[in-house]
Amino acid sequence: MSKIHPTAIVDPQAQLDSSVEVGAYSIVGPNVRIDAGTVIGPHVVIDGHTTIGKDNKFFQFCSIGAAPQDKKWQGEPTRLEVGDRNTVREFVSFNLGTVQDEGVTRLGNDNWISAYVHLAHDCQVGSNTIFSNNAQLAGHVHVGDWAILSGFVGVHQFCKIGAHAFIGMYTSLTQDVPPYVLVSGNPAGARGVNLEGLKRRGFTREQLDGIRSAYKLLYRNGLTLEESKAALQAEEDRLPAAANDIRLLRDFLGTASRGIVR
Repeated sequence: MSKIHPTAIVDPQAQLDSSVEVGAYSIVGPNVRIDAGTVIGPHVVIDGHTTIGKDNKFFQFCSIGAAPQDKKWQGEPTRLEVGDRNTVREFVSFNLGTVQDEGVTRLGNDNWISAYVHLAHDCQVGSNTIFSNNAQLAGHVHVGDWAILSGFVGVHQFCKIGAHAFIGMYTSLTQDVPPYVLVSGNPAGARGVNLEGLKRRGFTREQLDGIRSAYKLLYRNGLTLEESKAALQAEEDRLPAAANDIRLLRDFLGTASRGIVR
């Protein structure tokens, strides 16, 4: 209890590891669980059925686990789940899920969430992502591992962003973004492969060549989406060093529900 500031209000039913720090004037609700090493800054509100993992850092003025901004929500006990080692900067808001989806909003591990970011109800965000200032997700958005959203990106509800994708500043997304693809502009358009990000993550030359070849099949050969899927299947067999990467792209195309940015 010595790590909880005397001005903080922590509900007696909340479950906090003894190593958790809670800053001045913060509020923690009764259905909150927080694991070891997490630091809650001043003036943070954590409410709802919210589970937070280890070694997270929440900066001042965050709103975590508040009710969904959805008129259909009727007070159901939906959830928010936050993983480990996430950095969550000032004025960030994460909302609970809704029963119209899985009932849970999720954030994985090792994410960098900059100031004023919003994760709406039922969003599913992977691990190792970067959200720059003011990136905004509407409800039911899925974001894959290692994706990067630049400042002021806005994402329409139900969109999917694949792993290792890069979304440029001020982009408004209304369609899905396949893995590895760099997207920017209004309207959003595919600008190439996120090569710099992939190089930084240790992708081999053979992998990069395979991903670029797959990108050309999808975007440069004039194929329909169904034709692209068949061509990508053949590319997996032709380029075994990049087969897993191409398969990730092909599998994503099978789940795209809003069409892809092209």
